[in-house]
Parts: sequence; C-alpha cells; structure tokens
Amino acid sequence: HVQLVESGGGPVQAGGSLRLSCAASGYTDTGRCMGWFRQAPGKEREGVAAIDSDGIASYADPVKGRFSISQGNAESTLFLQMNSLKPEDTAMYYCAADYGLGTSLVANEYNYWGQGTQVTVS
Repeated sequence: HVQLVESGGGPVQAGGSLRLSCAASGYTDTGRCMGWFRQAPGKEREGVAAIDSDGIASYADPVKGRFSISQGNAESTLFLQMNSLKPEDTAMYYCAADYGLGTSLVANEYNYWGQGTQVTVS
C-alpha cells in the first residue's frame, strides 16, 4: 500500500524559497515515477515537475529555471526546491507516484497521491 506524506509548505514572500518534501512508503523502485502537482482555487490540478527511477526529470514551463525536483539518497523521499517564488505559484502542492509513466506531468495518469501541502506566496 503506497503512502505519500508531504511537508514543507507555508507562507513566503515573493522572491523567496521553499523546499517541499514527500515521504513515500510501500513503494518499490522498479519503474517508479514521482511528481509534484499543484492546484489553485478554481483551477485544475497541473503538473509541476516529475522524475523517473533513472533520475530523469521534466518540468512545466512556468517553473523551469526556478524549481528543482530531486530524490533523497534512500529514494523514498522526494523533494521540490522552489526558488524565486511568485504569487502565481500559490496553490496546494501534491506529491504523486506511480509506475511506468516516465516523467509524465498528466495528473490523471497517477494513482497514488498525498494529502497536499499549502504554499502561499505574497
């Protein structure tokens, strides 16, 4: 049973940085893919960044050059380093995981989700 728990969200001023973490359990390495998604009020959930088991990453255009996705040494933790934050980055951020998706940023392809962590940029 895959469980994902996010942490690290909070309020931050524009231009600042935050680092989100996602602790995964019940998840094997083979063919794994993990990603960060976000959803602002009144908007659809959108992909932010994803990484596969080979460490290959992909990013949505709005965050390229500002956000960085990485895995912990034990590969059971996923991080999202967010720099140069903008008010439009304000959203609930979710960690997602699945197998065989490569570095997909399509939310409805993922079956395992965390509860989310709120990021508010003012």
